[in-house]
Amino acid sequence: MNRPIYRRVEFIANIATILVAVLLSAVLAKTLIQPKKPNQQPPPLPTIGRGTKLSVPDVDWSQHKHNLILVLQKGCHFCTDSAPFYQGLARTIRGRTDVQLIAALPQDQVTSMDYLKGLGIAVDAIRQVDLSSIGIRSTPTLLLTDSSGVVTDVWIGKLPPEKEQEVYERL
Repeated sequence: MNRPIYRRVEFIANIATILVAVLLSAVLAKTLIQPKKPNQQPPPLPTIGRGTKLSVPDVDWSQHKHNLILVLQKGCHFCTDSAPFYQGLARTIRGRTDVQLIAALPQDQVTSMDYLKGLGIAVDAIRQVDLSSIGIRSTPTLLLTDSSGVVTDVWIGKLPPEKEQEVYERL
């Protein structure tokens, strides 16, 4: 190869190598130095609490001074384990006109009725509810509302005896 042409090719190759090295260094520096953006997470689910206006389909809150809502779910072992407590609540409320006992479950009406019957829990009404839409993150959850559907008390999970007593006292 001709000496001047060889030098030109070598010069262009060196320049190209330097340019690629500078470009890679810039990309690497930008990746390492630039602060990372925080991960975009979905907004937290609403949580139900005292003062929340509860919206359950086809429930007329005004018919009773208090409404006790058992939020259960078929397959929840804590719900099943709490069945004796719920049976006692149902017996205590039966015959009272000031308190309505409602079961809210995500399953369809027939499945929910069969589940409650299997647990021996008698309620005044059963409603199918999307639990997340009313701010329920776990089952079982007990909600006590006033006659306008505003939550006055919330109990979550399988309750210890002192919390069970608290529920009875509130009723």
